[in-house]
Order: sequence, then structure tokens, then C-alpha cells
Amino acid sequence: MTDAPTLEPKGRTAPSALPAHRDLYYGGGWHKPAGGYEPTWNPATGESLGDAPVANSADLDAAAKAAHAAFLDWRRVKPLERAALMRKAAAAIRAHAEDLTLADSLNGGNPVSAARGDVLRSAQVIEHYAGLVLELRGDTVPLGEGILDYTQYEPMGVIGTIVAFNHPFAFAACKLGPVLGAGCTILIKTPAQAPLSALRMVEVLDGIFPPGVVNVVTGGMECGEALVAHPLVPRITLIGSVPTGRAVAKGAAARLKTTEMELGGKNAMVVYPDADIKKAVAGAIAGMNYTWCGQSCMSMSRLFLHEKIYDEVLAGVVDAVSKIKPGNPQDENTKMGAVVSRAQFDKIMSYIELGQKEGGKIMTGGKRPDDPALARGWFVEPTIIAGITQDMRIANEEIFGPVQSVIKWSDEEKMLADVNRVDYGLTASIYTRDISTAHRLAGRIDVGYVWINAFVPPALGTPYGGIKQSGYGRNKVIEEMLGNMNIKNVHVTL
Repeated sequence: MTDAPTLEPKGRTAPSALPAHRDLYYGGGWHKPAGGYEPTWNPATGESLGDAPVANSADLDAAAKAAHAAFLDWRRVKPLERAALMRKAAAAIRAHAEDLTLADSLNGGNPVSAARGDVLRSAQVIEHYAGLVLELRGDTVPLGEGILDYTQYEPMGVIGTIVAFNHPFAFAACKLGPVLGAGCTILIKTPAQAPLSALRMVEVLDGIFPPGVVNVVTGGMECGEALVAHPLVPRITLIGSVPTGRAVAKGAAARLKTTEMELGGKNAMVVYPDADIKKAVAGAIAGMNYTWCGQSCMSMSRLFLHEKIYDEVLAGVVDAVSKIKPGNPQDENTKMGAVVSRAQFDKIMSYIELGQKEGGKIMTGGKRPDDPALARGWFVEPTIIAGITQDMRIANEEIFGPVQSVIKWSDEEKMLADVNRVDYGLTASIYTRDISTAHRLAGRIDVGYVWINAFVPPALGTPYGGIKQSGYGRNKVIEEMLGNMNIKNVHVTL
């Protein structure tokens, strides 16, 4: 990166927000990693944020054993007592929301205004699951007089959780709810690109739960592979890419572990000719998650516009997107930050180039911002590429960046075939005034979550997850908690 003015955080200073401890956290204490340390960076400035620990297989083994030892006692803690500690943890997160927000923003590149929402929603998710601990009920089976047959749910053990870089704090914190509420202990592997907010989280939570209930390790491939393979970790949950999901599933299968996968998406937004144009334009922009630089598995990266409203909607989207300017993530007024790393920046730029080579036309964006104050960071302008067809790679492969491909359609059956042609099946959105059309299309698009005439964050208590190569399992609902438990049948002859 070339020299340029340094971006200074607004408000609370970075040193007070970043974790003071830079070791692995397990068994209720901090442990120096046998795997050593590696620098971690501020993607908006290219500046070092200090070192982060790198766990190797020996470190992971020690952490897993500590988590398992804690599980033997934690599973016996009464549900309402577990729930009380979970609510205490949520309160601690809220009390330290500003530090956690800034740590997340500095290391992940996302604007503080958005990162703060992640932190506060995470506390709400933990409380949500605390309220479900008495709902983990079994059933009785009527086998006749003189027989009592019943089922009960029992915690599975240590749950290994691997989280992605786009919401590093939220993905780590939200998993505490369904895991701890089920009576399991958790071993979190942070994203190597942005590990600091999870370390700050366990500084905040230290002392709330018994030692070993919450454990956090940081590291790369060796750490992740060791977690998946460890015999004391019976279940792995992953938020990540499809290639990572396949590798985790393969490793877990070797030990017959259960898994939950929230993977990528190549999501379609379909606009019918009778749609409310203003709503459609707003939905196309909100659906791309430009706040997160498009680094979101639910981003509407394919925009299907009917030929009758194609020009009008495209013009509205281009006009609005051209006004979105990346900026200093620590400025409260910034609406779009930096991508997480140079590797991600290079990947995004390569897809923009590919889209042009395949015949697409850049309508806005497509490059670094011109602002010299951003020259040291990994910033990409929000980009709209028109003239795309479903035959192009850019319409089929997940970019995970601020790039939206625009596809014109006229025949509904062909459009549906194109929408469903991708390997992914996470989300979709539909814009039409015809309620029959909306429900019919919702039933024919092969995804796990559909919005109609809106794009909003999935509501707490609604099942979010994908099908096909977007993974399996649902989160933010009681089924996520039950996934961390085994069901046992008890047969009694009276």
C-alpha cells in the first residue's frame, strides 16, 4: 500500500477498545500459544493492530480438554441457573458495547454504526435463547397400561464453532445462546482475518460462566482441522464458504460428527413489471448490504429486472449506489467501510474484471475510491454491472463483495430456471403488487428464506438458513438449540 493520511477513530481510542490479552482463552484463563503469534491488521489503514495468537493442534487439544472437563459439570447446572448467567452475559455485552463495537470495526473494516447493531443484537440473541431453556421438552409415547415410555433431550458436549470474518463478533457471540442454553460448552475458532473482537468478548465475559464453559482460540487451517478432528468435540457448526464447508463436512464425517452449515449465497432479487419502483430500488440497495461491502452471504448479488421496467429500475439503482461512498469505518457518518483483507480485495477486483471480459458493462463503481485518505485501505466502490446473463461466471460464483449483476428477463419460466440454476440456495427477494404472483414465486425459488417487497435482517425467532450448497440447519430458533442435543428414549415397565 502507498503512504496516505492515517484514519483516526472517532470517539473512544483504539487501545482502550482492543483486547489487552493476546493469548488463547480456555479453561477460564489465558494461555500462551504453542503455535506462536501473527500480526493482525486494520483493513482501512493497513496498520498493525498488534499480534494475535495462533493455535496449533496441541493448543487445540488443551482447549478441547478444558471445555470437555467443564461440560461434565455445566450439563448438571439447572436450566434457569444457566439462563440467569446467560442474561448476565448479555448485560455485560451491552455495558461494553462501545469497546466491542470499536474492536469489531477496527479489525473487520465495518462501520461502527453497523457494528454497534451487531453487538446489541448479539445480546438480544443470547437473551432469546435464555428464554427457551424450559422449552427443551421431550414427549411421552402411549404404549399401553403398565408402561411408561418417554423421551428427553440431553446436551451433546463440547460444540466446536468456526465463524466467518464478515461479522466476527456477532457470529461468535450469537452462538453462545443455543450452545450454552442447551447445557453444552463452546469452543470458538475465530476468523484469522479478524480475531480481536472475540478476544475482547471473552475479556468482558470472564468470570461470568464457570471456567471452561466459554473458550476462544484463534488460528489458521491447522487450528480448524484439529477442532474438526478432535474426539472430545462431537459437533461442529460453521459459518463460512462452500469450500470450507465441504472440508469441514469431510473431516467431521471421519468421526461421524454432526454438523450445521451456514455457507455462501448467490441470491436473486426478482422485480416484476407491476412492482413499486421506489420499493424495488430501495430493496436492491439494501439487499446488497453495501454497509458490509457486500460481504454478506444473504446479499442480493443478482438483480433480475423485467424488460418493461429494466431501464427505470436500473437508472434508479445506479443513481442511488453512485452516492454511496466508502469511508473511515470509525466515523459515525460512514455508511460503507473497507473489505477485510488484501486477499478479499484482490478477489473482488478480479471478478469485476471478469464481468467486463464476459460482456458486462460497469454502470457505476468498479474501482478503488479516488479519495487519497483511503489509499492505504482495502476499499472498493459499490459496483453495478449490467448486461449480465446467467451463462456468465460472474452470475454463478459468489464474489462476497460490493458487486451486483443486473439481468434482464421477459419470460417467467426462463427467469425461474436462471434463478434456480446456481449451486446456492440461501435467500431471495420478490417485488410485485400481485399477492398471488408473490406466493407462487416464493414456492418455486429453491432457497431457505424469502422476502417479499422488502429486505430486512431475518427476524429473531424465524428460521434462517439455506439449502443446496448454501448449507443446512436453521438458526435463531429453538431448532438450533435442539441441534446441540441428543434425544434419548426411556422405557419403563411399571
